[in-house]
Amino acid sequence: MTATDPLARLAGFDWCTPFIADACVALGLPVRTGAPGLRPLVAGARVAGRACPAKHAGSVDVFLEAIHDAAQGDVLVIDNVGRLDEGCIGDLVAGEARAAGLSGILVYGVHRDSAAIRALDLPVWSLGTCPVGPQELRARSLHARDAASIGRHTTVTRDDAVFLDDDGVIVVEVQEVARVIEAARDLAARETAQAARLLQGDRLWDQLGLDDYLAARRDRPDLTFREHLKGRGGAIEI
Repeated sequence: MTATDPLARLAGFDWCTPFIADACVALGLPVRTGAPGLRPLVAGARVAGRACPAKHAGSVDVFLEAIHDAAQGDVLVIDNVGRLDEGCIGDLVAGEARAAGLSGILVYGVHRDSAAIRALDLPVWSLGTCPVGPQELRARSLHARDAASIGRHTTVTRDDAVFLDDDGVIVVEVQEVARVIEAARDLAARETAQAARLLQGDRLWDQLGLDDYLAARRDRPDLTFREHLKGRGGAIEI
């Protein structure tokens, strides 16, 4: 990650994928998520980086090619079409990614060699584990290095950045990352302030003016909570 990389704006920001997702909503950007079951091998892991896609076809060569061409801080994004019957990466591929300076690996599929990968201290997200490696070669896609699916409705390319933590995966176009981060910072600051007030006994009911909202709905039954919240400065988007 260089000084000119928009992801450098994350420095000093205690971000999480919910803040990034809410920022996309606030900016009117599509909310692109990975498959719901994608979780880190080690709880508490958090990574953001440009996507380095690779579509699996039963052999690790596509991963090695992608890692070789990746930049430091990139995230290797592996598309194995969500298969749960083969651990398509293990400690050797993870070790190669770590040696090349990648920040993590995301697998739309499952991995193996969990203990060895933990020892490498390279964050890995997947749908789970399977001790069996690939048993067959499949036809390699002409676009194996261009795009990777990470769910039924989400595909990433080199034009995307991925944000990964315990809650899952959010994808943002690299050209939109800077303003998404700024919006996420603003939302985080407002939510932190609301949480502090809540801990001091100032209930959300009062912070969000529910009495006023319910009173206004008597005259305007079509009034939505989102309309009511607009302009109040709260972090909750409903």
